[in-house]
Parts: sequence; C-alpha cells; structure tokens
Amino acid sequence: MNASNKSYFHRGGEEPLLGLTIPEHFSHVVKKFSGHEAVVSIPQDRRLSYSQLAIEIDKLARGLLGMGFNKGERIGIWSTNNIEWLLLQMATARIGAILVNINPAYRPQELAYALQRSEVQGLFVIPSFRSSDYIAMLVDLIPELLSTTSTTLENQDFPKLQKIIVYDPQSPADTKRPQPGFFTWAEALSAGESVTQDKLAEVTSSLDMDDPINIQYTSGTTGFPKAVVLTHHNILNNAWFSAEAMHFTEKDRLCIPVPFYHCFGMVLANLLCLSVGACAVIPSEHFDAEAVLKAVDREHCTAIHGVPTMFIAELEQPAFKEYDLSTLRTGIMAGAPCAPALMKRVMEEMHCREILIGYGETEASPITHLTSRDDNMQRRVETVGKNLPHQEVKIVNLENGQTVPLGESGEICFRGYHIMQGYYGDPDASATAIDKQGWLHSGDIGVMDVAGYMQITGRLKEMIIRGGENIYPREIEDFIFTHPKVAEVAVFGVPDEFYGEEVMAWIQLHAGEDMSEEDVRDFCKGHLAHFKIPKAIWFVDEFPMTVTGKLQKFRMREMALEKLQGK
Repeated sequence: MNASNKSYFHRGGEEPLLGLTIPEHFSHVVKKFSGHEAVVSIPQDRRLSYSQLAIEIDKLARGLLGMGFNKGERIGIWSTNNIEWLLLQMATARIGAILVNINPAYRPQELAYALQRSEVQGLFVIPSFRSSDYIAMLVDLIPELLSTTSTTLENQDFPKLQKIIVYDPQSPADTKRPQPGFFTWAEALSAGESVTQDKLAEVTSSLDMDDPINIQYTSGTTGFPKAVVLTHHNILNNAWFSAEAMHFTEKDRLCIPVPFYHCFGMVLANLLCLSVGACAVIPSEHFDAEAVLKAVDREHCTAIHGVPTMFIAELEQPAFKEYDLSTLRTGIMAGAPCAPALMKRVMEEMHCREILIGYGETEASPITHLTSRDDNMQRRVETVGKNLPHQEVKIVNLENGQTVPLGESGEICFRGYHIMQGYYGDPDASATAIDKQGWLHSGDIGVMDVAGYMQITGRLKEMIIRGGENIYPREIEDFIFTHPKVAEVAVFGVPDEFYGEEVMAWIQLHAGEDMSEEDVRDFCKGHLAHFKIPKAIWFVDEFPMTVTGKLQKFRMREMALEKLQGK
C-alpha cells in the first residue's frame, strides 16, 4: 500500500516555525505595538498597554531573581484569572523558571499532590475566592506558616517549597501578610531592586527555545493527573499558528472566559494574544456568563473562546439581547463535542461567523486540529478540522499499532514541535505516552478523510471530560475507597446534554452497611473539587468483570445508559 493510501497526514505551513524563546518574541511584539492595549481586566478595573505590560513583567522577573529563583526552578500559581497571573506567566518565561499551573478549584489533598509531584519551590496565591480560603488550606497543610520568621520555609512534607507569595488582585501592592510565613507581592517586587536590567537581559539571553517553561496537570490514560512539561518552542508556536488559523492580528480583542490555569487559557488565549499584539480581555475572575456578555459589549471584543457549556450559558442569559455582540467575529470552541444547533446559534446570535472548533490535549501544547472559517457547516460540526502547520498526525490499528488506511478507525497519534518533553519525574509514563519514533498516543479514537479532516469517535482512556474539565476516575475512586463502609468503587463518565459528560460512581458496600447518595457526596465535599463529586451514584451488589477479574467499565456504562434512557 503506497503512502497516499495511508492515514498519515502532514501539512507543512508556508511560514516557518518560530525559533525564539517567549521573551525574545515578546520583545519584538512590544517594539512594534508598544502603544496598543495588551490586557484589560474588568474585575480589577485595570488596563495596560504593551509597553506598560513589559515594564511590569520585568519588575516581577527581577523580583523573582532577587528572591533566589533561577532558570529551571518551579514556581506555582494557585489563583483565578487576573493580571498578576499573566505577569507571572511572562516573568517566569523571562528568567527561564517553570510555571506550574494549579487549578483554583483544588482542595488541600489535590493541592498537596500538585506541589509534591512537581517539586514546586515557590508558590503565588490569592487569599481566597468565594468559598475557597486558600490561606487556611495552606496553613492546614503547612502549619509552619503560622509562626516561621525564616526567609525559607521548612516542612518535611514539602521539602522543596521555599517561599509562598500572597497577593490580593484588587490591591496587589497593599496586600498584607496573612501569617508570618507568607511573603507579599510588594516584597517580591522589592526583592528585585538589587537586580539590574542588564542582569535580567543576561539571564534571558542564556535561555534556549527548547528549555522547559511550563508544567500543566493532565493524564495520558488513567490514574492521578500527570505533570506535563512544555517548552518555549512548544507553546509559543502553538499559540502563533492558532492565531494564524483565526486570522488574528493586533486589531483583535479576545474575551477570555476560560481559566488561565488550563492550556486553553494560558496558551490559546493569553499567549495567542501576546504573540501577535492583540488585546486580552478578562471579563471576570471565574466564569460568569453575564460578565462575558458585558465585556464583549463594553470592550468591543472581536473574538471569544469557550467550551460548549459556556456558550450555552451565555446564549441562555435572560438579558442576552440587551448586549451588543456585533463586533464578534471569531474564537475557538473546544473541550467537548459541539452540537450543530449550538454552532448555528453562536454563529448567528453571537455574530461569530468564523468560530472554529478545536481539538487537542495538554501533552500537545495543546491544539492539534482546528476547523477553518472557510469550512462548510458539515465539516465544522462533524469534524475537528485539520492538523495545524508543521504537525503530523496518523491513525493506528488498536491491536498492532500499524498505520491504517484513510477512512478507517484507530487511535490518533501526533508528532512534531508541539509534543511535550514528557511527564515531570515520571519517565515510565512518558515512555508509555510517546513511542520510540516520537509519536504521542492520544488515547482517542478517530477517523481521517482524504482531505485530512479528523472525526473523533471515542476514547481508549478512562478520562472524563465534564464541561472542559479533565477528570481522572482513579483519583475519585481512591478517595471514596477510604470511607470505612466502602468495599469497592468504580467511577466513569456518562453522557450529559449540558456538560458533555458527568461523573458516575458504582459503589459496593461492606456486608451489613448502609449508605445514601448524599452521604457519599458529603464525604467528598471539601476534599475533591466540586466538579469531581459524582452526580450519579449507584449502590450495587456486584460489578461486571472479565474472566481475569478486571472491572468492565465499558459494560457498566452501557448498563447505566440502558437504565437512564429507559431501555
């Protein structure tokens, strides 16, 4: 069989890959668009031009160096969306430190795992948001924060963690120490007073485009989230070519309702804007549908990102028609399948005629496929488009790994500049995800046509995708199993019209024990992020199993669907 009949597709772009680090590329953008607005944060009532943003980034970068952080060291951020998050993203890149993104919905157990897994050495955190008291959770994990007066933390559970810096987004400069062991934003900046601009430039010039710059949490298959290591080259080019696919320029203004801690927000929103001189508009700290509509109207946004559930919530706002969305043109919808009816409403009622459907995964920086504004409606809703320039994709047989003919189903594999360096501290998992030929095995099942359009038909991995959030059954199972009444538990995803998927748990209790669904949910509250707590809970006497005693989750899912659909 010749190569043209194989399901192997490579679309080399006319433009070459960017061979620069993030700060090198950003410096060119600043020189070209210094007076243009770079970021607008509506909840903070602040806006910065590109020249102002560059100055603030350098202040923080010098502060990081002054506090003792250097190239290759890991600095975490545990916060909702705000300008300081963006500043830290670019300041860590400026000095070659590795930014570790931490989900603001995490509870103490999940935070501890993230800090330990990535060996985080510095952590930036906001005091609180809604019901989440981040300071109290940190003190619970690290009691030394209540009394230490040392410049470096010492805790046996977190031996690498040296400093925790707190900042209030409403008043970063005036943030007070909540406890003796914390540092403040002002102290971080003042630490840079002894670091010259020449020293900062020297540090930046020593960086290489293949240096790791970011760690994001995800999972290639099952179990606890894995720490994905991404480089300057990975994410800068992914942002750049995604902007090209959107026909994005310095004249555009992107409304960003997606969280910064996720690749969607950090790469496809923040970095995408800063790579071309566009303006990033932050409508709210956390997703708020009406705040998004207000931001588009007030700031004359030309683009908007989101997962399908976000667009549904925006369209269903009672005051939807009161907002002027006529400036909208494009954006990316990703994270879950998009129904044809929803796509049509976004295009017509929100004026996003050029909205694109995206597909990818964090291990691929994250976008591998995008539709085009020139695609017909069928391709927009039934496929995830073609792979981006300078990326390769193939479909392989699930049993023997051989490349299959076009039009046949198999596992989707990626190769190219966008593939992660690996999972931090986990070479075995890295080798499982990326084969010896450099192909990243996605765990997704798909079909590719002769024109290169990809259709996603299923998943090999157990990961649940709820409203754009990646949820790993093993993590939930391990926690529920700690309840003394639980003998066995299996967690999997079931379809949901609003979120795409919801979490379902099958639980077998010890003989003679009794438990309600609410008992399970109450047990999970405060320990698991709200979106991980099972919505559907069944108590069963036995599980479907293979002859070797392995749980058959696919059969559980089938049985659940039959009952839920009344069959």
